[in-house]
Amino acid sequence: MKIVYALILFIGISLSYSEACTVIAVGKNASADGSVIVSHTDAGPDCRLHLVPGQKFNQGSKADVFWGMIDLGRELGDYGEVIGSIPQVKQTNSYFQTAYPQVNAHQLAIGESTLSQRDELKLDRSICKQIMTIEQAQAFALQRCTTAEEALKLITHLFEKYGFLPSCVDESESLVIADVDEIWVLEVFSIGNSWQPDSGKPGCIWAAQRVPDNHAMIIPNWSIIKQINIKDKDNFKASSNYKQEAIDRGWYNPKSGKPFIWQEAYSPIPREWATSRFWQFYATYAPNYTNWPDRFTESPWEGDNQYTQYVEPLSIYPFSVKPEQKISVQDIMAFQRSTFTGTVYDKENAPAWYYPDEEGQLTKSAFATPFPTKEMRRVLNINSRRNVARARGEYGMITQLRGWLPDAVGGIYWFYVDNAYTSAYVPIYTGVQDVAECYKIYDPEYFQENSIRWCVDFVDNLMYLRWQDAVKTLHSKRDPLEQSFFDDQAEVDQKAANLYKQDPKSASEYLTELTIKRMEEVHKLFQELRMDMISFYTNNKQGI
Repeated sequence: MKIVYALILFIGISLSYSEACTVIAVGKNASADGSVIVSHTDAGPDCRLHLVPGQKFNQGSKADVFWGMIDLGRELGDYGEVIGSIPQVKQTNSYFQTAYPQVNAHQLAIGESTLSQRDELKLDRSICKQIMTIEQAQAFALQRCTTAEEALKLITHLFEKYGFLPSCVDESESLVIADVDEIWVLEVFSIGNSWQPDSGKPGCIWAAQRVPDNHAMIIPNWSIIKQINIKDKDNFKASSNYKQEAIDRGWYNPKSGKPFIWQEAYSPIPREWATSRFWQFYATYAPNYTNWPDRFTESPWEGDNQYTQYVEPLSIYPFSVKPEQKISVQDIMAFQRSTFTGTVYDKENAPAWYYPDEEGQLTKSAFATPFPTKEMRRVLNINSRRNVARARGEYGMITQLRGWLPDAVGGIYWFYVDNAYTSAYVPIYTGVQDVAECYKIYDPEYFQENSIRWCVDFVDNLMYLRWQDAVKTLHSKRDPLEQSFFDDQAEVDQKAANLYKQDPKSASEYLTELTIKRMEEVHKLFQELRMDMISFYTNNKQGI
């Protein structure tokens, strides 16, 4: 029964966007269909999605380095302040851009999760010389690379040469870089304000580890790399200073006789919003791996019982694990929508939602929601622990990378906006030439009918009228549409692959037309859902 609860969990976050990005990756021998899967949820400001086309450049051209790529408030395609440049290449690949660049036309995908780092490593942008943000490095990699190893090599070179500049409140970063064959995890820490570009020293501290093909892993805004075997070049890579910086700063003593643990050296004391997601992932997909803390409960009061709260060492969570059952894209969708149902973290089951009915039986209020607002939490005295799904999220994705098909057909970029719990995923093939206009539009200051982000948010807000019933309405309309995308996938793949053999351009046109049609269907779904929500759950029907 515990595993059933874990599999239906829905995760949500109430933190700044720097602590709101969860990455999950699944190797090709651990996935249900043999694809490599990389997912990313994000609360970065810019949820607008657009395709950046590949371009040709003259010899000797320069590529701008931007600050502020993740921010809103500019025209689409304006990536912020130019703070430097690097040599341009002759030809770039097309790729998809939101706040963070995520997948290109060659089935190279990157997921991002901000990590915490020691205060001594943090930078002051007004005096430091570093210029390369994580999102800018992602963009360069997707523009210039076709494989995960190529991207890892380029990204780490850019950080070493130009200096890693954190853009999320001075914290460190991690990337999961994947292609159709393999997955690499890269963790990068900044190196302080004293670094100089002409010093000959790396402008960051980084380490990378390959995920075994039969494993899956999670990055919940926390470092996951532990011991590093630098001699095993097939599975580990690192900057030349990966250990020495820790020694010089007194974070590791080589004379202690203890092994060097990367995670312990560079990460601060772990926080519950990270360990709770670690626990959920491994208790779900590898329940028998070890004796995990028991956080499952249906009792509304256990979440407030301090005597049942375990404080586990971070070391019990592995870098990755062989899942006991193979993982599908739909499984990752369910995890991204998790709100910790059936656990001590479940805010939808807080004691404040219960009241005695006419017969004296304890009854859950129809208002009970896994996403109580700040004001609701204050009034009802509900704790503010974070979930995976995030009521105030911006977007997320799951990339499905399939090497047995041409790149234009094999890569599927499952994308949603706003709250994963409420929103709908739409499959975008990596060979498309454009995306629907409604996904390119979002002004956070005022409602826009032609913005999918606003239409999903509208429904999300109306659900608070009577959440317990509104969720059923949502599922009755949204779930069949999502399922139809999966039901039609084999037929679409076959048709697109056949077209590709005859004429790649025809295949791209077919996939573009289909993808835009589906995105517009999602837009229409949420336009209609808001009519259902206000009609079914208006205050006029609630006995006011």
